[in-house]
This record gives sequence, C-alpha cells and structure tokens, in this order.
Amino acid sequence: MKTSSRVITFSRFPVLPKVNVLYRLPILFCLTLTGCFDGNVTTEELCQKQPELQCKQLNINDGRCRIPRTNLIWHRYEQLQDHSEASKIKEYGLLAAYRKCLELASQITPIDQSELKRSRFDALVHSINELDRIVAELQGSTQPATLYFLWSQTGDMKARRLFLRMEGTPQLNTAEMQYALATFYAKRDAAKTVELLNNALSMSDTNNLKPEILNTLASLNQELGNKEQAYLWTMVAKQFDMPITSKDKLERMFAFKQPAKYEQLEDLAKRVAKSIKKGKYSPDQINAYLDTINTPVVPQ
Repeated sequence: MKTSSRVITFSRFPVLPKVNVLYRLPILFCLTLTGCFDGNVTTEELCQKQPELQCKQLNINDGRCRIPRTNLIWHRYEQLQDHSEASKIKEYGLLAAYRKCLELASQITPIDQSELKRSRFDALVHSINELDRIVAELQGSTQPATLYFLWSQTGDMKARRLFLRMEGTPQLNTAEMQYALATFYAKRDAAKTVELLNNALSMSDTNNLKPEILNTLASLNQELGNKEQAYLWTMVAKQFDMPITSKDKLERMFAFKQPAKYEQLEDLAKRVAKSIKKGKYSPDQINAYLDTINTPVVPQ
C-alpha cells in the first residue's frame, strides 16, 4: 500500500489557543489528544494510532482513491480538535470527493475481485452514511454559512428561507455571504446580483477572492447593456490570469466608437485589480473614472 507522509504542525489547528507562558517550562508537553508524534507520520501510522478516524471503514489497502482518502483521514484528525460546523462542512466536501472516486473505482474490475470489490463497496456505503450523518448533525443550525450549505448542497428549502431572512443583517455582511446571496438572485435580478457581487469584492482580498465573481460581473453587465463595465471586468479577470477570448474578438464584440476607450478601460482594470488584491476595492472608483472618460471635453 502506498502511504503519504505529512508533518504534523500546530498551525493545522485553527481553534487551538496560544500556548501560555506556563507551558514553556522544560517539561514534556503535547498538544495532540492521544500522544505526541515525532517527525513525519504516514497516513497508515496515523490510522494505527487513532482508531477513531475510522480508517478501517475506508478502502485503506487499495491503490484507488488514495488522494481523496488521505485528505479525508487527515481532516478527521484535525476534527479531533475542531468540532465547528465549518469543519463538518469541509468534511462533507471531502467525503463527496471520496464517494465520487469510489463510484468510478467500482466500475473497474480488480485482479483480486472479491476482497477489493467488497472493500470498495463497504467504503462507498460508509461515505454515503457519513454524508447523511453530517447533514443530520447540521440540521437546526442558525449559522448563515451552514444554512447556505444545507440549501445549496442538499436542497433544504427551510434552510433557504432562514438564510434569505438574514438579508440586510450584519450576519450576511461578509464577502462569502454576499456572494452566497448573489447566487440566489443570479437568475432573478441581474442588477441586484451585480450589486451583491460588488459588495463581496469590496470585502475581499487575495486571501478570500472568488475569481468567478469577475467573469460573472462581465457577463451580467453585458446582459444589462453596460458595455464599458462588461469590458472592464473582462480585463480585470485577465489580471487574475483567468482565460478570456482574444483581443480581436473582444474588440469586434464591444465595438467602441472611440478606439482609445479600450486602453482607458484596460488601464482602469489594472487599478481595480490592484485595489482588490490590497482589499481596498470600492465600486465608487469605477463609477467616478467612467464618468471622467465619458464627460465630453468642452472647447475653450
């Protein structure tokens, strides 16, 4: 069996409090729940030391699905310290990826058919049961991120209603939740979706930026007939290395009467991208600049 090796570091536990000065005394001190690990620990060794990770329920001696299986095991190890709803939502995503891999693997006939097929089937059943468990544990939550997860991933309409009731409250006043709210309005109100995505960007920086916002803003502004904004956001997306169509095709598509406008908007796109990366973006800077370049010069 192939095993992967990862170094256990204390930074892997985001909810762990800072170590008090008291613990700097020359004594053996361990921050793990069941003992200290020295050096590198393989996934197999971790499973042997931590039976609560349920490694035996996984296709542990199978070369298939090694990466998603390893990711799941190590996240379960982190959950020994972090019992938050966010951690459970992350586990759901890892389980879903593992389940998808197992479903594909089940279509491949292994050489040792009986043992490996049984192992994969048991692991698949385990992943399905675990997905159901996580959803059940999250039911009744009032946290907006969890409500959005239940609605978007499981179709829970009660969770959707509770989430939408929070619109306009401080609970949704984050980049992630403004983006989540925008997904609801995307096919209902293009103008409002643009507003929400701008809100999300104004609270974003390089650490939490969702690049898909940029392409969506380009598409929605094109739909609304805002050609300058549509071209601008296409160029901003380019600044973040997102694939766009060729310059010739873009110029044929937008067909600005003033050739200089392309260069002006590209210059603005660089400024906007820089502001986003620094966490200082504001829609006002775009509106003010567009007003400037669209104001006709009155001859003296």
